[in-house]
Amino acid sequence: MVIDGGSTDGTLDVLHAHRNQIDVLVSEPDRGIYDALNKGISRARGDIVGFLHADDVYADREVLSDISSNFSNNRIDAVYGDLVYVDNLMPPRVIRYWKGGMYDPKKLAWGWMPPHPTFYVRRSVYKTLGAFDTSFKIAADYDCMLRLLGRGITVAYIPRVLVKMRWGGASNRSLKNIIQKSREDYRALRANAIGGLGTLICKNLSKAPQFLLGR
Repeated sequence: MVIDGGSTDGTLDVLHAHRNQIDVLVSEPDRGIYDALNKGISRARGDIVGFLHADDVYADREVLSDISSNFSNNRIDAVYGDLVYVDNLMPPRVIRYWKGGMYDPKKLAWGWMPPHPTFYVRRSVYKTLGAFDTSFKIAADYDCMLRLLGRGITVAYIPRVLVKMRWGGASNRSLKNIIQKSREDYRALRANAIGGLGTLICKNLSKAPQFLLGR
């Protein structure tokens, strides 16, 4: 399935050239990335839901089979792995290595979260606990994961890189966006009764070692 925001840059030409490989193609204006993700969830018919954003790529050909094999355990509700941010102009160059690490619910209060682009969830979980709150413009992914993980879903960690993401997403595109992201993160923490200002500080500080791992 491909959800396109009504592109006029030639993207549709590429998609139509591969139409026989795309089960569902939706191209229409949306109200932001989280509205588009919700469209995907609402149209999904499979048991597992995951996202691959524009300019992101799977680390290798085994990623989806590794994710699928973890879901063969019916008790697993979600699966995640590691993520690397790569240079826009030199994709082989890793800028930041986001190592997910083993899940422990206590980590949430210390600002931990799994890399969202690697986060695959059973569709039934979204149906029960809800998808993305579009009142968040930058941090709906964080709010969603806090809501799901805070309700005690069972997760599995794949200890390797699953997705490569180009540097320069909405949350770190400018100082204004970084400030807005922090405000929304704090709102998500309070709304989900996970933590507060201390959690937000820990969350931001935890990113520093990821840049060292990326070197």
